[in-house]
Formats: sequence, structure tokens, C-alpha cells
Amino acid sequence: MKAVELEKVYDPKSFEDRLYALWKESGSFKPKDDPAAKSYVIVIPPPNVTGVLHLGHGLNITLQDIIIRFHRMLGERVLWVPGTDHAGIATQNVVEKKLKARGLSRHDLGREKFVEETWKVKAEHHGIISRQIIRMGAGVDWDRERFTLDEGLSRAVRDVFVTLYERDLLYKGNYLVNWCTSCGTALSDDEVDHEDAAGKMYRLRYPRVDGKGSVELATTRPETLLGDTAVAVHPEDPRYADLVGKDVFLPLTDRKIPVIADSYVDREFGTGVVKITPAHDPNDWEVGKRHDLPVINILTPEGFLNDAAPEKYRGLSVKAARDAVVADLKEAGYFIKEEDITHSVGHCYRCHTVIEPYSSEQWFVRMKPLAEKALAAWRRGEIVFFPRKWEHTYEHWLENIRDWCVSRQLWWGHRIPVWYCKDCGRTSVSRTDLEDCPHCGSKNIEQDPDVLDTWFSSWLWPFSTLGWESPDSKTADLDSFYPTTALVTAYDIIFFWVARMIMAGLEFTGKAPFRDIYITGLVRDKQGRKMSKSLGNGLDPLELVDEFGADAFKFTLAFLCAQGQDILMDKESIKMGSRFANKVWNAGRYILMNLEGRNWVKDPVLLPVDRWIYSRLGNAAKAIAEAFLSYRYNDAAQKAYEFFWNDFCDWYVEATKLSLKDGSDAEKDRASTVLLDVLAESLRLLHPLLPFVTEEIYGKLPPEVKTAGGKAPAGSSGLLITAPYPRYRPGRDDPRAEADLGFVQELVRMVRTIRSECTIAPDKKLRVLVRAAGGEENALLRENAPLIKLLAGVGELEIRDGQGGFTRPAGSIGFVGGGFEAFVYIAGAADLGALKQKFSRDIERDGQFIASLKAKLGNENFVKNAPPELVEEQRIKLEETLKRTEKLSSYIKDLA
Repeated sequence: MKAVELEKVYDPKSFEDRLYALWKESGSFKPKDDPAAKSYVIVIPPPNVTGVLHLGHGLNITLQDIIIRFHRMLGERVLWVPGTDHAGIATQNVVEKKLKARGLSRHDLGREKFVEETWKVKAEHHGIISRQIIRMGAGVDWDRERFTLDEGLSRAVRDVFVTLYERDLLYKGNYLVNWCTSCGTALSDDEVDHEDAAGKMYRLRYPRVDGKGSVELATTRPETLLGDTAVAVHPEDPRYADLVGKDVFLPLTDRKIPVIADSYVDREFGTGVVKITPAHDPNDWEVGKRHDLPVINILTPEGFLNDAAPEKYRGLSVKAARDAVVADLKEAGYFIKEEDITHSVGHCYRCHTVIEPYSSEQWFVRMKPLAEKALAAWRRGEIVFFPRKWEHTYEHWLENIRDWCVSRQLWWGHRIPVWYCKDCGRTSVSRTDLEDCPHCGSKNIEQDPDVLDTWFSSWLWPFSTLGWESPDSKTADLDSFYPTTALVTAYDIIFFWVARMIMAGLEFTGKAPFRDIYITGLVRDKQGRKMSKSLGNGLDPLELVDEFGADAFKFTLAFLCAQGQDILMDKESIKMGSRFANKVWNAGRYILMNLEGRNWVKDPVLLPVDRWIYSRLGNAAKAIAEAFLSYRYNDAAQKAYEFFWNDFCDWYVEATKLSLKDGSDAEKDRASTVLLDVLAESLRLLHPLLPFVTEEIYGKLPPEVKTAGGKAPAGSSGLLITAPYPRYRPGRDDPRAEADLGFVQELVRMVRTIRSECTIAPDKKLRVLVRAAGGEENALLRENAPLIKLLAGVGELEIRDGQGGFTRPAGSIGFVGGGFEAFVYIAGAADLGALKQKFSRDIERDGQFIASLKAKLGNENFVKNAPPELVEEQRIKLEETLKRTEKLSSYIKDLA
């Protein structure tokens, strides 16, 4: 074999782009052509074409890529479908802001030109997003990329709309909706973000028409009284029994409104009287329906008071109207007082404008029948959440679901396929564009100007991306890859997207669209705060990839990603992944540069240390595979790190230096062969977590190793990405080898600890005496003496039988392990006087720390009020410090 010289410095920029292109050109991202193979399919949560990917996207894409690579290496028929979302409100906002900067509005352009401008923004941002996905190393099948406004997806959206209408699951009605005055559109309940905000509670009086005084009530929105159509009290409230059925004067208007009785009223809150404004409050809307009250909408779509309000208030903004109404109430004597409060206020999830409850005509989907099917599928075990706690959120939302408002007063999106005839007045819902009225033949028809909610196309994503356009659709991809296997997404869109996809899949395909639902946490800063521009704590995933490499980014996120928990990280965190990738590079470089003149050995004899590493490797592969299959990314990453860094590099590679340095040529060939084989299998083990660096090293391996223990499957590209994942083989388990090397490791670690605590230089050879507990231990020590000396930096190793009398060597520190007692000669290796002084100072410092810990734990208030985990942490610190001082005291005694 020939030596291979890897670059001395790990530089991911020198190979990551090249390898991604190689994977793509070789077809490695495409499903393998084996219909009999088990499929594993993920459709990417489509990013919005409104900007660039943030760290949350980076986490989501990273976790998908890891699991996709793992299942590809299992030999499964893997498909990862990429795509983007047209993001109606968000994208239209971007374009409108650009127009505003030029002094224009969308109405100045007209609908057709405005949509053309929006397509340009889509193209620009789509290119950026695609490059970001590539830079992060995501192995998606680019030939199957989709966009929610694609022709095929648009046909699917239209068919679903019409089908829902035909099944009486879609209707148009005048309802109270969440209205964003800035975006000029209705929003579903799930598109409203509620935040606590400072406000005021205004106490007012409404005079009784019968002249018997007035009723007092409170409101946070006094301007809406102009739309009041009743005052309500509880039917069982004796204070107002004589008032029910009477009228009161509505302040600032010439109207009289009735007093009604409704159990919605909380008689314990305030005065037990509430104003009822059906057009501007969801609870009042329901009360109004029960009592057949008029609905008076006092707002324009832009958020100004309209002609239903008294003339002096018309044209005012909500805020200005509030100020004017309060001033007039005070002047007219209707105002009692105001109080500062904090209350929950709804905001638009896109532009953050305060939401106004608003009465308007909209299209709605009847959700209860769909939700019942989605609940039943979950209860049958057809879908599983990871972690399981999110199932309760899913269940609660579906059990309390409200009809979904799907119409949006926008121009960018799927136009609602409904036409209105101006001659016969009939409504037509159609799968194809209409030119004349199907009812009367008139050409005087007009299409509904609104578009559908973005989520109306997104809820079809798992099957529309595979070619579904109607219930009769049949495509090769649908047959092979639907239902998909897993969904990886954030918890903030369980309502928006996850539950709706399940409902759509069951309604239109008869199957749940996926089985596994992995819900990621949020990425926060080290202080637990959400990352935001205002805090200046945001991290750009592409900047991290550019600085540290895609592997470092990927591995760090996986390592930190504990199921069910948010990730706390900063830029420094990525250095952990970078160090590990560098470790893999250096290990590969060392092994490959020492191959010159070596020969590959078929079926080499295995030494105990070889059997140990294969046993450790097999069990690591088992643990990592089990972690991946249950989406425990951090467990997989931590096990991979522990095996490669500790078992392979720190112990096995070091141990092989005995053979490679001092062995015969035949022994060097044997050791090199086994070392290469373990390296190759280790690279396959690590590949899903560190795809680039492992592929680069794997590509430099001699051809013999790739066709040995880890044979590439037939028809494989010969690349690591399609090589088989290491499988646990019970025959490689070797408890005896693990126990024997564990015995050696314990001794080596203890010697290393003494060296460190006594600050003895690493290159200083130590003298060590070991007394074995019995004959078996004695033999094991003698058999492994060269290895112990190499790994512990021991120059002279004396092994004695542990039986009989014994005098502790002077100037030594002793310790006891499992089956042995050992003594490290410190005299000659360190200044004993200076060392004892150091130990004494350490004991004195620890004594002060122990006193402070005891005082804290002796404080009843601390123990009672502090978080239990903090109290336990302090107890552990006390125990560890006491043990350390006890050990240092024994060292001083030993050296006396």
C-alpha cells in the first residue's frame, strides 16, 4: 500500500463544495432503483421565499439530513423532497414595502403587474435559500424540488377546495374574524400572536331609559361602544333582575340598546354588567347570535371608523377614536374612572399590527369532521410524536378546534376558484376557469378577488409534492413514497401545519401522511433567551458554516439536541464540533501517512486489543442506531464522540503504535490492516453526523479496505454516502477483552491522574510498582506491560505478587484499583517539598470552599426555597471537594 498525505491542517472549505457536487452528480441524493427496498421519506418543511434561512431552519435541515443519511446507509430507498412556500402575507409584505419605498402601492401597479413583481422576489430569495441548503450539506433530491405555487400543486389546491365545497365542508359566511388592518386581510386564530401589553380599564355609565339611574360597566376598548347593540347581565344575578328587558341609552349616540340576560357574563367580575359589541369581540359575537342582536361594524378594512359611527368620529384611526371617545365621555358625564392594567393583546404574526376583531364575509373550512378523523388516527397509533408530550397539545387543539378562515384579502397566492354571476346572482365553484355562468350562460361573471391562506396549500404538501392533484391521481412517486415516513418540524407550527396535514392526508388519501413526528426545540442563547435582532444575540447559520465548516455546525447541533429541550448555544459552542471534526481528520491523516510499504492482510489474526476495539465498535453502532431510530440525536452524537475520541483515538490508535513501531514487517502489515478496517468502519459510523470529513478521508482509503469488512453494496457509487452503516454483530461481542482492557485502562488512568495532580511533565518517564491481587491479574499485567508503559508514560514498571508482607516505597503515592495496588515514585520526578506545599495550599483553599458550602446547605431558607436541582448540585460539590481534600491529605502523608 502507498502512503497518502492529507493536508496537515483540517480545512473544510477545501473539499466540502467539491464533495457536495460529487454526491449530487453521482445520483446519491436520489432514491435507489430497488422497488423491493423499504422506503424512508421526508418532505422538507418548505421555507418561506421571503428571506434567508435562520438558525431554526439550520437545526431543522441538519436533523433531517442526519436521519436521511442514516437510513440511506441502512440500504433503504430514501427520498428527501425539497421545496419552498409562497408565504402569501409575508411575501406580499416584502413587495409592498419595496413599492412603498418608491412612493407606490400595489393598487398603483394593478394586480397583474404586482404579481409579476412578487414572482421576481420569489426567484431572488429562492436562489439564496437553495444555496444555503447546499452549503449546509443537505442531501435533498433536487430533481423533485417543488414550490407551493407550482402548476401541479395549484391544481391540487383547486381540487381540494372544490371537493371540500362538494362535501359541505367549506362554506362562505359573515363571521367575526381576526383582521390585520396593515396587511388588509383576515387571519386564522393560529396566525395571531398574543402578548401581554400595558393598557387601561375604563369604567363607564350607561343611563337607563326609564330614568332610574344608570348601569356601570368596564371596557378596555371604549371606542367600540359606538358599535354596541346590547348590555348583558347574568340571568341569576338578583341585582339586575328588574333591569332585564329594559333599555339603556348608548352614550355619544342617539341609540337605545336592550339589557339582556346571558350566562356568558361573570357576575363576580367588576359590576357584573358587560357591553355587547357583536362586530368587534368574539365572545360578544356568540352572545349576539344567541339573542339575534344587530351586528354593527364600525371599522373600515384599513382600521378607520366608518359611516356606521357618529359623523364626528368617521375617518379616525382606532387610537384617535379612543382618545376622542374618552374625552367626550368625560365631558358628557358618562366617564367614571380609568385604571392601568396589563392584558393580552393579539398581534399579526407577520407585521405585528394589533389585531381587530372584525365582521366580514369569508370562506371557512368546517374543521370538526376533519379533526375527528385526525384524533382517531392518533389514538390508533398511526402517528407518533417524539417527544410524546406534544401529543397532549395535538389532542387539546383538535378537541377544541374552530372552523378555519381560509380566505385572505391578498393578491399573491392561490386565487379562490369561485365565480359570481352579476346577472343571475348565482355562485359557481369550479376546478377549471370559467368564462360564462354555468347557470344562465351570462358572460357577466367575476372571480372572487381573494386568495387562499398559505397553509391551504401547505397542508397538502406531503402528497401534492409527490404528484397528487386529485383523489384519482396515480403517480409512481405516490405509489412508492406515500405515506411518507417522518416529519421534522418546530413546535410552533403544530397547529398551523402538522395537524392540518394529518387532516388533509386522511380526508383526501385515506392515510395519515407520515408516521413519526419529531418536534424540535428552539435554539436560544446561553442565557436561555430567544435569538432576535433586538437582543443582538442571533447567529447566522451560513456564517457559522463558513467559519467552522458544515460538519462542525451539524455535529454541534446534534450533540446539543436533547429530545424535548431547547438548545442553548453561542458561537463558541460550534468549536466543539470543529474540534471533533479536526480529531477525525488528524486520526485519518496519521493512519494514512504510515501506510507506505505495508501490505493488506486477508483475515488477519486479532490481538486482545483488536477484539476489544471491534467489541466497542459493535456496541457503539448498536447504541447509535437505536438512538437514531428513536430520534435521540444527542445520544447518537455523544456515543459517536465517546467511541471515536476515547476508544479509537486515545486507546486503540495509541496501542497500535507498539506494533507499528517495534513489530516485524508481518506484524506491521497485520496491525495496519486491522487499523485501516476499524478506521473505515468508524468513518461509516460517523458519516451521518460528519458527512464531509468522513467522505473525504474514506475516498483516500486503499481499495482493499472498502471491499473488506464493510463491502459496498452492489451498484454502489463506491462513495461513503451509499456505503452500508455498521451493524451490530453479536459474534464480535467480547466481554473478556473489554474486561481485560478495562483493567489496564483503570491502571493507566490512575497513573495519568497522579502525573497531572503532581504537575509532572508528560514526557517525564515514571517509575511505577504494581502489586497484583492474584495470579490472573499478575499474568494480565505482565502480558500488557509494554502497553501500560506506552500509554501511561512509564519508564520502569515493576510487577509483584500481592501476597505476603510489603513496605510502601518511600517518596511514592499509592492508589488501589480493581485487582491491584500501585505506587508511583514521585521522588526523582518532582520536588517533594514544593509538591507538599502545593497540596497544603489546595487543601486550605478547598477548606474555605467546604465551609461556604456547608453554610449554604445549613441555611434552612436556601434548602427550602432554592430549586431542588441547585440544592443537589451544591451537595454534590461538597461531597466531591471533601473527597479531594481527603485524597490530597493522603498524598502528603504518603510523601512524608
